[in-house]
Amino acid sequence: MTNNDILRRLRYALNLHDSKMIRMFARVHREMEQEQLLALMMKEDEKDYRPCDNRTLCQFLDALIIEKRGLKPGAGIPQPSNDLNNNIILKKLRIALQYKEEDFIELLALADFRLSKSELSAFFRNPDQKNYRYCGDQVMRYFLKGLSTKLRGK
Repeated sequence: MTNNDILRRLRYALNLHDSKMIRMFARVHREMEQEQLLALMMKEDEKDYRPCDNRTLCQFLDALIIEKRGLKPGAGIPQPSNDLNNNIILKKLRIALQYKEEDFIELLALADFRLSKSELSAFFRNPDQKNYRYCGDQVMRYFLKGLSTKLRGK
């Protein structure tokens, strides 16, 4: 799953308009023009498509956390990371949306995907821990589908 797919699906699920997304990027000190944003929202086969790099998606997720929860007292704007994978994306979404394990399992069930609590918790573990499990694109796709279904309906 590409970062563009994730960004596009989150935008749809959370019902974010261009102006809102541009303001969110501004919160993490990222200047985003409407043309740039539209290029990120395009599909790979479209003319003005621009790939979304890890740094940009990370900044969006950090902006989403700030938008939904605010900054921790005394904390500054997080530095974007180029190291981004599905596990980190799920962690950031969990923080932003204030979801618990039950919420994740409910969302996955809305997308007709079953996952146990222990399988889910393996995604949130430290990568050095023996029970850590990499979150594949399929789980991410089902999660985003369930999120869309819950927030936007079928």
